[in-house]
Amino acid sequence: MTDAENPPPSQGDAAEPRSTDAGGPASPQEAPPTHGVGPWPGGADAWPDDPRYDRDLLENGDTRNVVDEYRYWSMDAIVADLDAKRHPFHVAIENWQHDLNIGSIVRSANAFLAAEVHIVGKRRWNRRGAMVTDRYQHVRHHEDVAAFAAWAREAGLPVIAVDNVEGSVPVDRADLPEACVLLFGQEGPGLSPEAIEAATGVVEITQYGSTRSINAASAAAVIMYEWCRRWA
Repeated sequence: MTDAENPPPSQGDAAEPRSTDAGGPASPQEAPPTHGVGPWPGGADAWPDDPRYDRDLLENGDTRNVVDEYRYWSMDAIVADLDAKRHPFHVAIENWQHDLNIGSIVRSANAFLAAEVHIVGKRRWNRRGAMVTDRYQHVRHHEDVAAFAAWAREAGLPVIAVDNVEGSVPVDRADLPEACVLLFGQEGPGLSPEAIEAATGVVEITQYGSTRSINAASAAAVIMYEWCRRWA
């Protein structure tokens, strides 16, 4: 058996040459690599003796969107490992208009290791932007803001709303509790009045240009990074 702590490094799969601005095909060196690993070198006799590893992935390769540490691990093993070290902040998103940003926010929540994601409103949400990361992220649904607020109170978690409304405080100068729920609104209308009312505090991202707001998914990533900068 090989050392389970040292799987082979990621390698780029062959990619078709892409078109360039000049109209001709790009050289193989310019083609963007796809990330993944092939079958575990050495065949079945060399497979690591570790229950976290998935035999199908060892045999056929692993092209999932996971960091190298989790190559060849089963999904259940990855989730269990993440659960052992998740951060104490949660992410909540209002979902009244089937916002396409929700998937991207879920992906960022996975990247920043949020404890859980809460979908407030419509149960169905667009998963395309999540890039399958929702399989590794706990997602909970709340029928409306009242149900979500009741859950937060029961859990003892302050709700920090994110919106550039009157009275909001720049996040870099605001109190951002270690254990909390970061609440985001829809692209365009932002948070509902009910959500603002349910929040313990409201923060905003300082901007310097002419636009009134930035993309909801981008804003969520900025706020999660700010939390990690302080607490992770």
